Amino acid sequence: MTRLGYQIPNFTYPGVPADRLFDTIVAQAKEADESGFDTVFVMDHFYQLPMIGTPDKEMIECYTLLSALAQHTSRVRLSALVTGNTYRAPALLAKTITALDLVSGGRAQLGIGAGWFEQEHQSLGFEFGTFTDRFERLEESLHIVLGMLRGERPSLDGKWYQVTDAINSPAPLSKIPVMIGGGGERKTLRMVAQYADESNLICAVDDIPRKLAALDEHCERLGRNRSEITVSLQTYACIAPTHEEAVADLDAYLERNPAGAARRDAMVVGSPDEVRARFEDLLATGVDGFSVNLMANGHLPGRVALLGETLAPIVA
Repeated sequence: MTRLGYQIPNFTYPGVPADRLFDTIVAQAKEADESGFDTVFVMDHFYQLPMIGTPDKEMIECYTLLSALAQHTSRVRLSALVTGNTYRAPALLAKTITALDLVSGGRAQLGIGAGWFEQEHQSLGFEFGTFTDRFERLEESLHIVLGMLRGERPSLDGKWYQVTDAINSPAPLSKIPVMIGGGGERKTLRMVAQYADESNLICAVDDIPRKLAALDEHCERLGRNRSEITVSLQTYACIAPTHEEAVADLDAYLERNPAGAARRDAMVVGSPDEVRARFEDLLATGVDGFSVNLMANGHLPGRVALLGETLAPIVA
């Protein structure tokens, strides 16, 4: 599971037109593949998120993109961070993940969550519903998707989904790891304990001990071996060969994209030594690894490789 994952959340790059956009994304994935990352993630969204940019900024459908990146990488797992459960019927999602596993030679991973971006749902016609609705849908979906990925023929006459002897042929080449994203202590972490191999936490650093304690409690109550679950932390970084270059990269990004300031305080910025020291501190909180994005400067040649070479030794 994820010890060091590289997330690509931003597809708006200065001086990069549409006909060179995919090449720029591929370059990041290849650097991740070669520098110590174990997973490459892309977001499952259709509009850019408000804390990164405006809705009209470039956003590529994730599973088409992941399947294409599979042809340019050889080692990393490939995953959404995370699949919005509301965007696809569960049986379709199971078939999609299986197709990704086949075209990648057994490197697919299922990252999934309940969905949260209301504007995207309302604008594009996806049913949003209430918070409770979305978590009920997620749990029903997990029964169907996990059954299909495991070679079963699940049937469900649920409140939200109905399937009968759902067949998934061909089967995945590998056992698909399952990661649930989020930090909700009552619902999300309970589902992690019940269904998942990994929890990708989204929370403030000070909240990590409480989240881990909640996960422990769910595992104990459900009879799950807590050691079977990896916990990764979603993080933001801006690394460069020197502190001054990293700050300059971030300043340039914020100048062209002021919305990114919403993540400024959460971002680890600096030279390799500075970034390594901060991530060592984060490891001391009890997490097992990280999903990291370089939304400010990942498009610059060498930055992803520098991050991988910096952090891979401390999570090995």
